[in-house]
Amino acid sequence: MRVDAMSDERIRLAESFLQEAVYQSRARQAAGVGLGGGRPDGPPGSPTSGCGLGADAAVDLELTDRGMELFQELWPRAMAPTETTRIQEALTDWVETQDALDRKRNHFLRDFRQTHGFDRRSYTKERAGEFEAGLASINAEVDQRLRDAALKLLGDI
Repeated sequence: MRVDAMSDERIRLAESFLQEAVYQSRARQAAGVGLGGGRPDGPPGSPTSGCGLGADAAVDLELTDRGMELFQELWPRAMAPTETTRIQEALTDWVETQDALDRKRNHFLRDFRQTHGFDRRSYTKERAGEFEAGLASINAEVDQRLRDAALKLLGDI
């Protein structure tokens, strides 16, 4: 299917489906971290990693109820096992990509705040503009990569 022939609604559904996979994986990832921010099997308060997202993305391809609804909307007919495998691979790729993009955002925030301070109210107009532009750039990358992943999920690329 060509991108220009694909409906915006179908792409939006595919993006939502990909995000459901991220939510499910994040829930799995969060379940592995204790209240003190450490791993439940490690010493109290032991870190999972420096940025708080854990060592790696916890990929969980079990569908939530909403994920199943989206799946059925996107693929209402039975599909070949190779197609199911392709979809699972696309989900895994996106969860790992989203994890990397979240790390990129978190590292930008950490680095900017360490350099310029945590209180945004104290930033000059120029500094606040740099902050907003940095976040906007990362968010634009997330949006574009989500769209690309949705097109890949739908089998367009």
